[in-house]
Amino acid sequence: MNVELQINNSSNPTGRYVSWSPSPCRVRVTNPAGAPGPTVSIRMTSTSAAGGGRVMFRRNQTGPFSNTITLQVPTNGASVPFFVAGRFGFPSRADQDVRIDARRGNTVVGTVHVMVRVRKNANNLTPAERDRLVAAFAQLNNQGMGRFADFRDMHTAVSSAQAHGAKGFLPWHRAYLLDLERELQNIDPSVSLPYWRFDQPAPNLFTPEFFGVSDQLGTVTFSATNPLQFWTTDGVQGINRRPFFSTATEPAGVATDAETLALGNSYAAFRMMESNPHASAHVSFGGSISSVSMAARDPLFFLLHCNVDRLWAKWQRLNGRFDLAVAASYDNASAPIGHNLPDTMWPWNGITGGTRPPTAPGGAMSASPCVNAPGGEPQVQQTLDYQGTLNAASRLGFDYDDVTFA
Repeated sequence: MNVELQINNSSNPTGRYVSWSPSPCRVRVTNPAGAPGPTVSIRMTSTSAAGGGRVMFRRNQTGPFSNTITLQVPTNGASVPFFVAGRFGFPSRADQDVRIDARRGNTVVGTVHVMVRVRKNANNLTPAERDRLVAAFAQLNNQGMGRFADFRDMHTAVSSAQAHGAKGFLPWHRAYLLDLERELQNIDPSVSLPYWRFDQPAPNLFTPEFFGVSDQLGTVTFSATNPLQFWTTDGVQGINRRPFFSTATEPAGVATDAETLALGNSYAAFRMMESNPHASAHVSFGGSISSVSMAARDPLFFLLHCNVDRLWAKWQRLNGRFDLAVAASYDNASAPIGHNLPDTMWPWNGITGGTRPPTAPGGAMSASPCVNAPGGEPQVQQTLDYQGTLNAASRLGFDYDDVTFA
């Protein structure tokens, strides 16, 4: 007897990635030989590699999780749904480091390997995680000839009004990061975008093996084995970044997590974090990252903004701000085009001219093999319920290592 396990309701190996948010799964009998009747009891268990991710199961979209579940599965090939989620605090360190077994009695009749893939503190990545990330970034850039050029062109002075200075600042950058992360995962599906927690020292981030070290002129240097040494944007090879703090021992000198989360329990109050810590983190350096028009030349930009998005996610969880119908979740006052809840966002909507920029680089939002949202032309409102807390179909497929699902 054999059964098939589908993760994220897909038999495709590229869909075998879970996070803290529950993933819909299915089990079905593919070979009923030896089955005692029209149904068979199948028990789901998991085994983790040393130091690896851990998962939990539940039968329905809601309800308690457990380490194992037993399902009654028809032998006629009909599938039975169940849900899998990563156990909070136990993310994966390597691809497919969790094995899920389907057992009939003590006999394993089906197996699938998964990864608990979440966004982590960059300072805490293992050397292997670090190396996979820089390799994916370097390939995306491809010495200035790769897909990264579109992401550079999305964040310029011309596009600033779409991304900054109004309430859509956080939703736009959430979509921007998600699009880039999905492109990195097209290269290496085990990669997730880490965050630079700028209110704490990050000595492991600013090293030759990772995001480089800066000399007095701001020239960033890398080790001989780091492919970021060939980073090229705007036709120029290299990165210019001059820290105004000791990257080995000090944080960037911005508002702390606690201070940011204390800005207020309404979105109108919280989004003031665009000034501090966000802008303060940018200008804790000289060089391209300190300027809106040039910041995306530096790959550190994306880790900085990943932390900005993490702070929004922490604030949402702390205050329960996922429901777009609740005024405190998002400021509903009229705003410039691209910043209102029903607005589609540039450049993914392809709209140019008028109040939009003259071009729309990059095309539609990259698709994910794990989730369907937000679609090719994301709306502002689709970024709020990113975990699928209120509607499972809204899940965007990412989580943070320190932001629980519930």
